[in-house]
Amino acid sequence: MSRRGGTKKVTARELAMDVLTQVEQEGAYSNLLLNSALNKAVLEKGDAGLATELVYGTIARMNTLDYFLDRFVKKGLAKLQPWVRSLLRLSLYQILYLDRIPEHAVVSEAVNLSKKRGHQGISGMVNGVLRSVLRERSQLLVPDDLPPAERISLQHSHPLWMVKRWVKQYGEEATEDICAANNAPPPVSVRVNTTMISRDQMLNEMMEAGHTAVPSEVSPYGIVVQSGGNMAYTEWYREGMISIQDESSMLVAEMVEPHPGMTVLDCCAAPGGKTSHIGELMKDEGRIIANDLHSHKQKLIADQAERLGLSSITSVTGNALDLPNIYEDNSFDRVLLDAPCSGLGVIRRKPDLKWVKTPEDAGAIAELQAKLIHAAAGLVKPGGLLVYSTCTMESRENEGIIEAFLASRSDYAIEPDPEHFSEVIRERALSRGGGIQILPQHFHSDGFFIARLRRIL
Repeated sequence: MSRRGGTKKVTARELAMDVLTQVEQEGAYSNLLLNSALNKAVLEKGDAGLATELVYGTIARMNTLDYFLDRFVKKGLAKLQPWVRSLLRLSLYQILYLDRIPEHAVVSEAVNLSKKRGHQGISGMVNGVLRSVLRERSQLLVPDDLPPAERISLQHSHPLWMVKRWVKQYGEEATEDICAANNAPPPVSVRVNTTMISRDQMLNEMMEAGHTAVPSEVSPYGIVVQSGGNMAYTEWYREGMISIQDESSMLVAEMVEPHPGMTVLDCCAAPGGKTSHIGELMKDEGRIIANDLHSHKQKLIADQAERLGLSSITSVTGNALDLPNIYEDNSFDRVLLDAPCSGLGVIRRKPDLKWVKTPEDAGAIAELQAKLIHAAAGLVKPGGLLVYSTCTMESRENEGIIEAFLASRSDYAIEPDPEHFSEVIRERALSRGGGIQILPQHFHSDGFFIARLRRIL
């Protein structure tokens, strides 16, 4: 095995196979393992891109791949060694979903890898399975006559329990659209720091530099970058002119509607994207307390504020449930509770979530969310706003929380969207429990729920 600079030389497919095997065996998140593996490996840019595509794509399409592979593996996919299972999955993913890779190259590399890692019997089996797949490729279709939830689950590779839940909440058509959107690559979107530069100026600079970029239709502060590489490596990012943020997430600070000179509390702030957006909207005039449970994340918030030139943000560490013991009642003009949640709105960015979440997760987190919103509520000044948001589509975590909260608090009422709020949001997003529910297919952005409540007493 050759070495250069102390790093191990591997191919894109070998790296992907190793990462997928570790994800399955250790339950670790693919993005962390993949980043670590890419940092250690010696791969050209194109090969690194292929490895990334193979890892995320294979995980995203997992149960569809397994459904088809089970036809060809005589003793069953589950009885194979984990690395062999990963190799067959990523090979079938290339055959079914990546048109640009020649089929013979897929089979050839899979056989070579199986010889390198295993014995002749394994390489013969891998060769036989993949050649059978190629012969019968036209027959690899999900049957149309399955019950709707099962068909959607297999066609778009989502757990059946999740599909059934969404069908109940949103209907079959919307559920299929959610699942299809979850398998589409997420666009790159950035938020412009308008304390430094206008969105129009930023767009002009990007286009002059050869990037393809368009204004976000979701947020007046957003730009969707359609080509141009990693924005975190640009001078604009380093100088604090832009932040990388999903378009749906940008709406949260708009809903907070902060003004210069206000006092604002962000209860669960890390890594600081929404906090810093609030600071930008306040023109860095006023006071923002950014709290997070984890002390190691406090630096993320502070670093973000420093990069963006925002001195109004103070980051603190603590349990959000304890905030009423630290700050006096009625002490903030605005309070944001971007609550911990099941995260099912960000599956397209984190495909692992589909397979690690359980039906019980939403119920367990909803109990904490209910406690958190009550803890935050007393800290809002009469006349002030409490904004509740999550990156999920689970009704129990979203409108269920708001409806139960309002039923027990006569001092709060639903506050309408800000006057300047985008009409396209009102047209496409769903109105749920007094808040807005954005589904992934609405704007090719994350699934998000946002509600704002006015303290009236």
